[in-house]
Amino acid sequence: MRGPLGDIVVLDLSRALAGPHAAQMLGDLGAKVIKVEHPEGGDESRGWGPPFAGPDHDISTYFLAANRNKQSIAVDLKSEEGRRLIERLVRQSDVLIENFRTGVLDRLGFPVERLHELNPRLVVLSITGFGHDGPEGGRPGYDQIAQGEAGLMSLTGPSPDAPYRVGASIADLLAGIHGAYGVVAALYERERTGKGEVVRTSLLAAVTGVHSYHGTAWTVGGQVPVAGGNHHASIAPYGAFHCADGMLQIAAANDVQWRKVAALLDIDPDDAKYATNRQRFAHRDELIGEMEKALARHDRAHWLAALAELGVPAGAIRTLDEVYAWEQTRSQGLVVEVDHPVLGPIELPGPPLRFDGAEPFEHSPPPALGQDGEAVLSWLAERER
Repeated sequence: MRGPLGDIVVLDLSRALAGPHAAQMLGDLGAKVIKVEHPEGGDESRGWGPPFAGPDHDISTYFLAANRNKQSIAVDLKSEEGRRLIERLVRQSDVLIENFRTGVLDRLGFPVERLHELNPRLVVLSITGFGHDGPEGGRPGYDQIAQGEAGLMSLTGPSPDAPYRVGASIADLLAGIHGAYGVVAALYERERTGKGEVVRTSLLAAVTGVHSYHGTAWTVGGQVPVAGGNHHASIAPYGAFHCADGMLQIAAANDVQWRKVAALLDIDPDDAKYATNRQRFAHRDELIGEMEKALARHDRAHWLAALAELGVPAGAIRTLDEVYAWEQTRSQGLVVEVDHPVLGPIELPGPPLRFDGAEPFEHSPPPALGQDGEAVLSWLAERER
């Protein structure tokens, strides 16, 4: 066994990002993940770039991000031979992941009822754009569309008049995370019932599910939150501030932290405008102006050192090259090295979970299209015997 899911087999019929990310998370936990791709081109994300890598500049770094710890087999799901192979794989799998548009899997001959006829213990993860039912359940979903439809873009950006998408494909990634979380819960439930079930999530559900206090601002407070740039929607001072050589972030989430910041910047903490968070937030623009006037006296390094000494949460705004060079990132296992058959040793963003006392996990590189066909067929024949 490798990891807590070392005895679990995942049949990954998904493509692009949400489904593959869920499958990769399960692979990071030790599951055997068999990625099914169309023989002509494979997962569409194999063509997404730039950047591309390799001697022929044909290996998508996008694909590399979501497909470590998997085997790839090339199968035409519309062919009779392909469907027979999928039936065999379903019988030997614990989990099936798909993110087709609603109804596509049914038309391929694999509605949920058929899947559970083949394997009553199968856990099915279905990820859609806007849900599998409801008045708009059949809509196709891509990340940026979902960010807009689920309200996230209205919360992001410098002002209500300039909505921004989140830089990462956060709707896809959250759907993958929620999906993997649901799969693990369903596998646990299977231990009690002996039966698999269907886990459903969507890009809409994933984004709406992390509205948190923005959601209750409307549902309970009756206020529609809007984009506020780089400052918190409820806490002040909490955000990005200019200093002599750029920007830094300061988060004074309570009055004790605020008084430390105020003393450092020579601002009266007992000023009636700033005595409590409610008052500070009501006068936030004025407070930001006073703080930035004081911060302009020194550079970022000076202020970060001073704030660290006071125990006030603060930080730099790093570019990704700085993040992956940062020793703290590496110390947490957030960068892993794999030996790619074409690229050689490469580094990939690592899994966000660590298990104390677990044996070191050797990650495998994202596969070439169909590279594991013979190995998977041999494994399948052995399982069937």
